[in-house]
Amino acid sequence: MTHPMITELEKRYTVKHYDASKRISNDDLDVIYDALRLSPSSINSQPWKFVVIESDEAKQRFHDTFANKFQFNQKHAKTASHIVLFAHKTHYSRDDYAKVIDTDIQIGRTPAENREASFGAFAFVDMNTDETGNNAAWTKAQTYIALGNTMNALARLGIGSTPMEGVDAELIGELFSEELAGYQCDVALAMGYADEEQDYNLPLAKSRLSKDTVISVL
Repeated sequence: MTHPMITELEKRYTVKHYDASKRISNDDLDVIYDALRLSPSSINSQPWKFVVIESDEAKQRFHDTFANKFQFNQKHAKTASHIVLFAHKTHYSRDDYAKVIDTDIQIGRTPAENREASFGAFAFVDMNTDETGNNAAWTKAQTYIALGNTMNALARLGIGSTPMEGVDAELIGELFSEELAGYQCDVALAMGYADEEQDYNLPLAKSRLSKDTVISVL
């Protein structure tokens, strides 16, 4: 199939080694930040926080979070241009959703008199919340929608990426406690440009199962 979007996705792969000398431009960063913000989520809950690691000091802190495990991802901390921590609220509440509804009222999407009725959608949150108020499995799932959306945007921009579930959520929580403000990070995304000489994944053929294997049209 010939289509610009498919061509971009065919070229996209997980970068295994970054060129530390190459940086993402400010113009492209603006696009990436908007892609993050515009990511969809269930009932438009937006139960997330995105922490962008750019400075050498922040990269060192992220590097230090690999002290106990997942050292295979540690090299990306200092060689990738930027890293995004995808964090989610583990106890998403009615007050959190109220911020979304009030924003909708402010921009004219929802009439003010319909404010209370708008909380009807929160029933879906209740379905995914335990007796302690924890709905982390549901909010974490929303961050993966944002992760996929961002990776697609990066592919369109010709920027490499590496999704990392191999991160230490506990240490990230400790070393980035101020920035996360109680949110939990279970996945991060390295972004930048591959070191074409050292990245062994770059020249390898794209590996995906066939359409007939994964798609059923009824």
